[in-house]
Amino acid sequence: MIEVIEKALLFIILLRLLSGSVEITAAMFMLKFNNLEKAFYINSMLALVGPCILIVTTGIGLMGLADKISMTRIICLFAGILLILFSVNAK
Repeated sequence: MIEVIEKALLFIILLRLLSGSVEITAAMFMLKFNNLEKAFYINSMLALVGPCILIVTTGIGLMGLADKISMTRIICLFAGILLILFSVNAK
């Protein structure tokens, strides 16, 4: 029997596949250019993609689970995401 997949889960999966494809493509460009400065620039661009995908996939997941988890847990999840983003940008 084929199991039907939830739309929220499908969107999360597709976004993660897209994110992984971007990462692999970036690594291939780094290899092709064989230049530390260009690799550093490409890596900097990836630093923008990762947090965006994290926020979007978490938001989709929370919308799908909104009726199943408490407001306290939702607040804790968003606080955790904010702490991750803050720690990534901290000097």
